[in-house]
Amino acid sequence: MNMEQRPATNRGFSLVELLIVVIILAILAAIVVPQFADTTQDARASAIESNLATMRSAVQLYRQQHGALPGALTAAGGTCPAGSAAGTGTGGAGAQGEQAFVSQLTLYSSITGQTCTGTDGTFNMGPYLREIPANPANNLATIEVVDAGILGGLAADGGHGWKFDIVSGELIADNT
Repeated sequence: MNMEQRPATNRGFSLVELLIVVIILAILAAIVVPQFADTTQDARASAIESNLATMRSAVQLYRQQHGALPGALTAAGGTCPAGSAAGTGTGGAGAQGEQAFVSQLTLYSSITGQTCTGTDGTFNMGPYLREIPANPANNLATIEVVDAGILGGLAADGGHGWKFDIVSGELIADNT
């Protein structure tokens, strides 16, 4: 028997087969990538809504206990217990209102709205939040306090994480 043995040949992929595989991968990528982007946006929107709900609950509890909205009352000026410091902010719109808002929600407060880092018989309310959460859309944990009466008419400028109206009690995310 005179059988000639042929050497084993390594057969690879043809150019057409490779092009088909690349085209299929490109189609799959075009379908999957936008879905991941949508998921990220949905998660961000959900985080904003969650932070707003938490902050709105804290604002309403403060209002219930103090008879006024945070940021409207003076947070500074109280005689704090030994070893604690007074909060800041005289209330109203602007920087003083922003300081008062943060102090009144994150520190112990008296019935009149004055705040301290420590608690005693006078400063026995709060804190309502550990900190002002960052807005996931712009990563800012700041708040702009206004006295417009309604925030719906104000344009979001993205300069703060949140906007709060001390007249209406409306709290919104400051997203552009």
